[in-house]
Amino acid sequence: MTDQPPPPQGGGYPPPPGGGYQAPQAATSYPPPAAAGPALPKEAYTPWLTRVLAWIIDFIPVFILEGIGYGLLLGTRETACVTDTSEYDLGEFCATGASTLGQTSFIITWLLSIAYIVWNYGYRQGTTGSSIGKSIMKFKVVSEKTGQPIGFGLSIVRQLAHIIDGAICYIGYLFPLWDAKRQTIADKIMTTVCLPL
Repeated sequence: MTDQPPPPQGGGYPPPPGGGYQAPQAATSYPPPAAAGPALPKEAYTPWLTRVLAWIIDFIPVFILEGIGYGLLLGTRETACVTDTSEYDLGEFCATGASTLGQTSFIITWLLSIAYIVWNYGYRQGTTGSSIGKSIMKFKVVSEKTGQPIGFGLSIVRQLAHIIDGAICYIGYLFPLWDAKRQTIADKIMTTVCLPL
């Protein structure tokens, strides 16, 4: 006779050495959480001036489009004059206003500017990490957790989060000057960082 208990009915698991029964571990489809890597030095993140220059480059097409639209709005203004022929003889009255062509061109260039911003900051930056300006200045926006671009939707949300940077007298845009990871408030909200390519 042996001192070991008989195996459980139905082909269960044999008891582990040392006694006691442990249930098998359930497999999950979730990857294990990433271990936090060592903190990078401040110099590893993109400098503030480089980010400013990238913003200027990104908005050159917007400035051009809006300049064209505003120029057409002003250049095609119409003046209508009415002459007073009443007993008071007040003379001629003139009024100047925007033409239909000017208003239409201004709206079209405004819509083109919005489409460009959504493409540049949403699609391009969201999928590659770099807008046109960031590509020229050789850096990208990535998730602090994964190191990957954040995608179209989150990239648009990040741009909207910059409203907070401007709401406090634009001080949020200056945070990269003293922050250890050179993040704006929007970067902190979205957990993104700017890294050189």
